[in-house]
Amino acid sequence: MKKTALTRYQRLEAAGLWRANPDAQRVDVIVSVGEATLTITDMRERVQAHWSIAAVARANSGQYPAIYNPDGDPGETLELAEDEADMIAAIETLRGAVARQRPKPGRLRLVGMLASVAAVAALVLFWLPGAARQHALEVVPMVKRAEIGRALLGHLQRVTGPVCEGPGGAAALAQLARRLPSRTGGAAEFLVVRGGIEGALRLPGGAVLINTDLVEDHNEPDVLAGHIIAAYLRAEAHDPLSKLLEEGGLSATLRLLATGLLPDDVLRAHAERLMRDAPEAVAPDAMLAGFAQWQVRARPYAYAEDITGETTVTLIEADPFAGTAPPPPLLSDADWLRLQEICGG
Repeated sequence: MKKTALTRYQRLEAAGLWRANPDAQRVDVIVSVGEATLTITDMRERVQAHWSIAAVARANSGQYPAIYNPDGDPGETLELAEDEADMIAAIETLRGAVARQRPKPGRLRLVGMLASVAAVAALVLFWLPGAARQHALEVVPMVKRAEIGRALLGHLQRVTGPVCEGPGGAAALAQLARRLPSRTGGAAEFLVVRGGIEGALRLPGGAVLINTDLVEDHNEPDVLAGHIIAAYLRAEAHDPLSKLLEEGGLSATLRLLATGLLPDDVLRAHAERLMRDAPEAVAPDAMLAGFAQWQVRARPYAYAEDITGETTVTLIEADPFAGTAPPPPLLSDADWLRLQEICGG
């Protein structure tokens, strides 16, 4: 299917009637066009079915209501009324785009075959990797993401060393994790290591890896909190698992979908890149919104990043808690001192 044909109708929605099988009742649904599928959702926004656009058949060409079904499964149907003309036109256009790429008999059979091969190659090269990666991000559960994060941590620890586990510090770190929860769901987990990374790094599954310098070199926890917020915002902007799959390529994505595992060499290469490359910069406006959201002072972080304040003046001047301390403290003084000893001083 040509990307231009698909892009034109992305985010198009229509009302319809869906039936899972000949014995089922028809259900009111919302139909939307995605990257490679028609998504059928009930009125409570629960997904009922995904149909591949490349395998949608029409049972009553030119008649209304238009009745569609997955190719080879006439028992499951989707009805679209005549007044849903935009969606019907979109489906017919996309079906036509697919049909034009299929080989045709006759004198142009060879040309058609070569064109189809080229179309498939383009699909594999330019569309399939992104579509497969997006599908993986949607279906891989949090528990599997956490497993991938732990496997990645194993490779990182070859340079960072083991996670610091001083008993008093571990309890303080857990308290800080409760104070700075993730906005994307799941319990926050903070892990401190002796080096190998710059600042704080969020792994697939949600764990945040922290360089001990952020704990040992500052007199208050606000600087550490600022780096944790930056790690959160980077992960929200670009899913850590998506980064890993982008680097691993289509084969790694397909292996994850098929087996639930990622090749060890892909994890190792990604770990090396994470330790080699500097973290992506976070826009000051996004950081200020994060400081306000998590109720953290911006100035300590800003001056820790640039002692002169010249490059972080926006954070300094617009600190949402410039004149007062945030209501819930990050940590008590005693807990902060214990956290500073988590790696043994």
